[in-house]
Amino acid sequence: MIDQLYRKAVLTVAERKSVENLIRARGWGLAQRFVAGENIPSALKAVKELQAEGILSNLDLLGEFIESPEQCNQFAQNVLDLLDAANAEGIVPYVSIKLSSVGQGKTVGGEDLGLTNARRIVGKARQYGGFVCLDMEDHPRVDQTLAQFRQLVGEFGGEHVGTVLQSYLFRTEADRDSLDDLRPNLRIVKGAYLEPETVAFKDKADVDAAYRRLVYAHLKAGNYTNVATHDESIINDVKHFVLAHGISRDAFEFQMLYGIRRDLQKSLAQEGYRVRAYIPYGRDWYAYFSRRIAETPRNAMFVVRGMLKG
Repeated sequence: MIDQLYRKAVLTVAERKSVENLIRARGWGLAQRFVAGENIPSALKAVKELQAEGILSNLDLLGEFIESPEQCNQFAQNVLDLLDAANAEGIVPYVSIKLSSVGQGKTVGGEDLGLTNARRIVGKARQYGGFVCLDMEDHPRVDQTLAQFRQLVGEFGGEHVGTVLQSYLFRTEADRDSLDDLRPNLRIVKGAYLEPETVAFKDKADVDAAYRRLVYAHLKAGNYTNVATHDESIINDVKHFVLAHGISRDAFEFQMLYGIRRDLQKSLAQEGYRVRAYIPYGRDWYAYFSRRIAETPRNAMFVVRGMLKG
């Protein structure tokens, strides 16, 4: 409960325009800890630096307040440009997209624009042997996202597209079960949206317990599992679980955010586990940066100290 109150308080302050203006004016040097620059070259530079440390990448173009169909199409084109640029650099592209950013919920030509643009992106990724993860958003979008994920797997194959499940939603274990026939590649996260108590667990212990159940069930079903957490207790439990059940390290990977727990990312990679960093980039970095500050007081203190030094 304290974590929820802290997070809500920080996000409320971050929404103030005066705070945003201050952070944008003085905080880019700090934001670079969590955001890999504002353009494609800087993002690919971060990918190569992580590759040198044995860490894989998941690129995410940041975008906020994308509303018109024209903006959605342009955002999709920007992702396509990223895929082309990665391929030109000899990088097998792995990207995440929010379907709302490419038009989910907007009907154009008799079809959902998000699905139309997702087809373009997944098709291009498949051309390069790459992968697209459909990010999960707040709970009203879950049904449509899972339905479109199922459609894309049917068209392009599960080796080129996956999605995300959030353990804090009551419904998620049933959602995972319903996808088993696809043998889906799933990224398991705890969840970051401020959801009502009617649909989501509020107690951290309940969220963590649901997280473990989801990961264990997906691994036991023989499906590729992306264990996306910085929680060392959960990471250690997953290590013990796969060892006890004879599950290959090729059947899963640990995923973490760019710039967070870099020591843990490196140590896991050195132990021989597959590790992937979620790398955000783009000019619309402020909202993402605010969410990272809101996650822990430690992140907030990092920013305060940096601002005072500046």
